[in-house]
Amino acid sequence: MPHQINLQAIDTDGAVREAAEAVSGDTRLGFLRKGAVGGGALFGGGALMAAVPELAAAAGQGRPPAKFGKGDIGILNYALTLEYLERAFYDEATNNLGSRLAGTQLGAFLRVVTKDERAHVSFLKGALGSKGVKKPEFDFKGTTADKDMFAATAQVLENTGVGAYLGQAANLKSKKFLGAAGSILTIEARHSGAIGLINDPSGKAIATNGPFDKPKTAGQVLAAVKATGFIVG
Repeated sequence: MPHQINLQAIDTDGAVREAAEAVSGDTRLGFLRKGAVGGGALFGGGALMAAVPELAAAAGQGRPPAKFGKGDIGILNYALTLEYLERAFYDEATNNLGSRLAGTQLGAFLRVVTKDERAHVSFLKGALGSKGVKKPEFDFKGTTADKDMFAATAQVLENTGVGAYLGQAANLKSKKFLGAAGSILTIEARHSGAIGLINDPSGKAIATNGPFDKPKTAGQVLAAVKATGFIVG
């Protein structure tokens, strides 16, 4: 029997205070309070860095753990792990909900984002080659079988993706990789704004941090993802 989702207010720091009820007896989506950042702003040069204190403070900090690899390789593997999660989530939701959501805004969102996340995984795997991490095993705890729970979880995943990419912008050394990451970041931000508006027609969830987004360190993002229990192997 599907679990019900109760979307509530967004706090001033951009975290969703409560977007899901207990799943299988505990709050599998507890990271909704921790990991969500909304909206999107393209990172760039020194002028923007100076204008956004949070981004400047993130420079050289919050790198992924050493297990992902050194330097830019580690950052790309960190991104690939998150993209694996998103791709698997949307693929499963497409199988479970695709036909039921046909002709709706949420269905259009699911169709487009599924395609985009598959492309992100393909790009990162191609860039990393033999150095790429393997795809983990996932269990989405029923969140892909109920449309309300799917919509709430999608909002968090997209918002977390924005914060994750923004958090590593200042750490990338290769201009090529920086440009690619920036391109993915803007798409994640478009996804975030779209699902935010679908979930809350008032528009408050389009850009929950206001005119400037806040980066998330790899530690913050990985802890939030771990709290979901979605990665099982």
